[in-house]
Amino acid sequence: MARDTFIESKGKRSGSLSWRVRAALCALIAVAVATVYLTNRYLTDRFTESTKNRAELRLALYSGNLVSELRRNAIVPQLLARDPALIGALNSGDFSQSSQRLISFVDEIGAASLMLLDVDGRTVAATDRERLGEQHRSQAYFIEALRSNATVFTSQREEVGSFNFSYSRRIESQGQSIGVIVVEVDLAKFERAWAGISDAVLVTNSEGEIILATEPRWRGQSVQTALERQPPDGAIERAIRATADWTALPADAYVQGEAVMQIEGRIPFRGWNMTTFTTYSSVRERVNAVLALEIMGFAILVALAFYALSRKTALRMALFQRESAELRALNARLQREIAERERVQETLAVAEQTLAQSSKLAALGEMSAAVSHELNQPLAAMKTYLAGAKLLMRRNRPDEALSAFSRIDDLIERMGGITRQLKSYARKGQEAFSPVNMGEALASSLSMMEPQLKSRKVKITKILPEDPVLVMGDRMRIEQVMVNLLRNALDATKTVSDPQLEIILASGETATLAIRDNGHGIEDLDALFEPFYTTKQPGDGVGLGLAISSGIVNDLGGRLLARNAEQGGAVFEMQLPILNDQTQAAE
Repeated sequence: MARDTFIESKGKRSGSLSWRVRAALCALIAVAVATVYLTNRYLTDRFTESTKNRAELRLALYSGNLVSELRRNAIVPQLLARDPALIGALNSGDFSQSSQRLISFVDEIGAASLMLLDVDGRTVAATDRERLGEQHRSQAYFIEALRSNATVFTSQREEVGSFNFSYSRRIESQGQSIGVIVVEVDLAKFERAWAGISDAVLVTNSEGEIILATEPRWRGQSVQTALERQPPDGAIERAIRATADWTALPADAYVQGEAVMQIEGRIPFRGWNMTTFTTYSSVRERVNAVLALEIMGFAILVALAFYALSRKTALRMALFQRESAELRALNARLQREIAERERVQETLAVAEQTLAQSSKLAALGEMSAAVSHELNQPLAAMKTYLAGAKLLMRRNRPDEALSAFSRIDDLIERMGGITRQLKSYARKGQEAFSPVNMGEALASSLSMMEPQLKSRKVKITKILPEDPVLVMGDRMRIEQVMVNLLRNALDATKTVSDPQLEIILASGETATLAIRDNGHGIEDLDALFEPFYTTKQPGDGVGLGLAISSGIVNDLGGRLLARNAEQGGAVFEMQLPILNDQTQAAE
């Protein structure tokens, strides 16, 4: 009887425990459902509002860009209608240069095209030469321009389903209409820009007709008609969407079968309006992501509850023992990793010593390359002068030969100066500067480059000031920079049939020496002054000339600049502090 009482008592405790577990699970499920429901309502409203605000901001941005483009092109016909060249061409009937003149304007204006029409509506000049000779007598932009004294805007639908937007204005001469200038506005670029976003965008005119749209088939229709042409959804597709997307919001419209919110805005131009259609997909994805996290959290709680109730003390002890074994194994693995890290540190110390030695060798190689590069030019000049002196001695012209030997002596002195200069790179700040006449230094540099200039037959144009241009520095280093710039300019014109160099020396706040060539320009301006960067063929240079020259100019307190000229070729400018009374007092 006692045994039966024990079993009954145990059964009551088990039943009581099961009831409590069931009540706790029901309460947890109720809390989960309420939390998910409230979170869904709150986040849906919040994310929908933020998405709508971003859509309104994009609408204002698109509208502003469109109006800016229209207003920028509106002033162009008024300016071109006063152009003397176009007026003269219409009066004389000579349009040989008119198309080229319009082409020169179209890139600066940013318009789609420009056309010049005579009084009969015939195209006499155009940026698109294939349109020359076309008749526009019956076009609205021609007829309305002749009737009006102001600039006329017209939008005309084309056969391909797009619209042509243009500004036109009458051209007058002595009170008579002699032609019309037409500027076609490129609004299609906005459609191409809108195509890269997820929103659908359209623009309607004052009559409610779509003139711009991300969907080409919408053009020329009303907004309602365009939206009705969407592909219908099947019953199965609607059921799947309703089941999978239970956070769906009431849609303003459907675009390509997807629910969207519709945002409208007025464009301050001829009664135009802009409408954007933003999908709810981002709202649904963000809401569902949060809801998924909440549901996952509740699922984990339920799993943990079942885990806590189902595990027994013996199982927990076994788990503790297994975890202790894993900790011991982890400790042994950490000991091995510590020993491995110590070996790696020793190897790293050896590698650092090797890297330091390699750095010294690299510096030695760079210095050797610099010496080879800087001595190459004087050696080439000496070879030329020696050959000339030998020829003069054979012709019994000793005085001229002595002049050549004097130049060779100067070159030897220059080579000695270069070697001294390269040795002084390691201890900057020990050189004594003196006033240098930039004009004399330039003349000396040109004299050194005289054999190469004569052999290439290069046309040199020099623009020098009447007064001397003085700077404080080392004349030999300044001449070294000039020779490097002249040599680079000469090499840049190797493939040019008519090589030309323009040398300009000017004085102002700084002494500026500009050397321009008519070569092919500079491809990579960022890497131009880096050591060993060169565009020459192997054997023609090692890429140290400009790097050394830039360092010399910086040491003298100036700047060495490079750019591509608008007419072609490259321009190098050496700017040094001008020597005046204040500078001399500071020195």
